[in-house]
Amino acid sequence: MSAYVVGQIKILDPLKWQQYRDQVPGTLVAWNAELVFRGVKASDLALQNPYTDIVVIRFPDLDAAHGWFQSDAYQALIPLREAAAQVLLTSYEA
Repeated sequence: MSAYVVGQIKILDPLKWQQYRDQVPGTLVAWNAELVFRGVKASDLALQNPYTDIVVIRFPDLDAAHGWFQSDAYQALIPLREAAAQVLLTSYEA
């Protein structure tokens, strides 16, 4: 069963965010993950979402998604992520 990590994002520092964004794809390789899409909010249709951007990453399974999140490579990026943006990360099975 595939798994997805969805990130809802509110960018605080665009330069730091770009640094973080540039490094994330390299952390996905070992987990056979792929970036499905990145997007910027067009409008709120039902309720108001404070997050302006979104990212969806597909993993082969939930273990891979959680392994990636807990990996040394990704954990090393968390301080940069937290300085750059407010990010809500959620994993889903499909």
